[in-house]
Amino acid sequence: MINLKRNSKLELVEAKGIRSRASSIYKPNQLEDFKISRGKFNDFLTCQRCFYLDRVKGFQSPGMPGWSLNETTDILLKKEFDISREEQTPHRIFIENKLDHLVPFKHPEMDNWRNSLSKGLMSRFKETNIILSGGIDDIWQDTKTKDLIVVDYKSQASNYEVRTNYYLASPYHQSYKIQMDFYNYLLTAMGFQVGALSYFLVVNADRGAEGFHGKLDFSETLVPYSHNINWITSKVDEMIELINQKTVPESNPSCENCAYSKHRAKICLLYTSPSPRDS
Repeated sequence: MINLKRNSKLELVEAKGIRSRASSIYKPNQLEDFKISRGKFNDFLTCQRCFYLDRVKGFQSPGMPGWSLNETTDILLKKEFDISREEQTPHRIFIENKLDHLVPFKHPEMDNWRNSLSKGLMSRFKETNIILSGGIDDIWQDTKTKDLIVVDYKSQASNYEVRTNYYLASPYHQSYKIQMDFYNYLLTAMGFQVGALSYFLVVNADRGAEGFHGKLDFSETLVPYSHNINWITSKVDEMIELINQKTVPESNPSCENCAYSKHRAKICLLYTSPSPRDS
């Protein structure tokens, strides 16, 4: 997909390819606080070169269109759970899954924690200037133990039934587990007591229906996940060491962005350089 840069008035403007806000670019060994989101941490784990060029050199990747249907299911689910949150009663999904000892967690910061763009869960990493952040979909609470349970909504449209034993085994869903580990790490760092299990609430649109008829039917499946936060500290240490170096790191050999950039640069250099006859 080829994207064109537009301003807030939807007018076409020149694409710079570099971030305009200085606060979003990290200067090696800077003293000022710098926020790194869950998504950027995942970028670091995926390709260190792409992450470094983004956070340290200020490269701005082409924008992606929003997933409006996914966003809509998230909004509607939050509306449902917020009713149970206010009443502090089990949501229908809890009752259907014999989890009626759970209720949506009620906290004055919940809306801020769900705001992934400007707020989210936040915690300073050790004694550094790095602030780790991440916007969650929801948090539930076990009324018996008072443990908090991190929940993430996932929307999809698949011909296959969501199976709890296989859902997280997919190579395409490994980032989901990283996401959940990261959220649980943040909550723990913020001083909250989290339970051993987290949940993915997967809503799957029925593609086998006889027709559209003005609506989509979704099945709902709770996928439990035993999160693990023990590995995160060492990886954040590695990430901080990386952004404080002045050399661009190697790319992931499987990174399609790096492969595309490499070949594009070669072709552009070949066909835009003056030929010997022009010299």
